[in-house]
Amino acid sequence: MAHPDVLRDLVDRYTTLQALTAGGEVTPELRRRLEDTAYTLCVTTGTREVETALDRARRRLADAPGTSARTLPDSLTTAGPAA
Repeated sequence: MAHPDVLRDLVDRYTTLQALTAGGEVTPELRRRLEDTAYTLCVTTGTREVETALDRARRRLADAPGTSARTLPDSLTTAGPAA
């Protein structure tokens, strides 16, 4: 499993890109970046589904030393739509 900082960055990037795709016109570049980030998140967490990867990352970050649920970004403490 990846370092908590890596997981946090991936989840933040994924949720930001996902919000951008939901907010309007989706360019091929934006779609590719979202798909690449989802793939990397899945590989990093050893999963095949992005929702499972997000859940696993959320649990890993909650269990990481020095990290409490209150310090996690909203993207990690609330479930969002799947890609």
